Amino acid sequence: MINENINWLQYENNAKLMGFTAVCGVDEAGRGPLAGPVYAAAVILPDGLIIPGVNDSKKLTEKKREALFDVIKSYAVSFSVATANEKEIDELNILQATYLAMRRAVEGLSVPADYAMIDGNRIPPLSIPAECIVKGDGKSMSIAAASILAKVSRDRYMLKIAEKYPQYQFEKHKGYGTKLHYEMLDKYGPCEIHRQSFLKTWYDKK
Repeated sequence: MINENINWLQYENNAKLMGFTAVCGVDEAGRGPLAGPVYAAAVILPDGLIIPGVNDSKKLTEKKREALFDVIKSYAVSFSVATANEKEIDELNILQATYLAMRRAVEGLSVPADYAMIDGNRIPPLSIPAECIVKGDGKSMSIAAASILAKVSRDRYMLKIAEKYPQYQFEKHKGYGTKLHYEMLDKYGPCEIHRQSFLKTWYDKK
């Protein structure tokens, strides 16, 4: 259910009042895992649209996120999902890699955005004006939609990776540092999609 106490279009409407016409919400998924890419999505929604059920992806069940994924894509004026892979994360650091994924998502929109609303407290280097909104995925319809596209896209990727590397059971933990994941690392060691820079503590214990 939509939380009626939240003005889900407040930030979008403020940007429109400033004269911007193609406002995108941007969010990421997968900053914390030990393995796999970080994902980002950018979404431009039609003016005034509130999609029932859309919320911060972390507050939704996997089933609900999956159901909303296609709904969001069908309503969106434009959407784009992009990644920065584990090698880029190791080379750049996770913050800069997240910025890279976000920039790729914004630049990948088929309808160019002229303003971006970024979930979080820092703005990545973009070629368009932007603002950051702390916990924006629970305040802005566009950012919440982006959070769902990024999360579902990453989870689907990790399910495919689980087929390639069944020993790690990625389908259960999606690459996050769970007890099971560390047990599998102890047993099999890291594979090519593990973020080496995230395994320093694990290596130190070896």
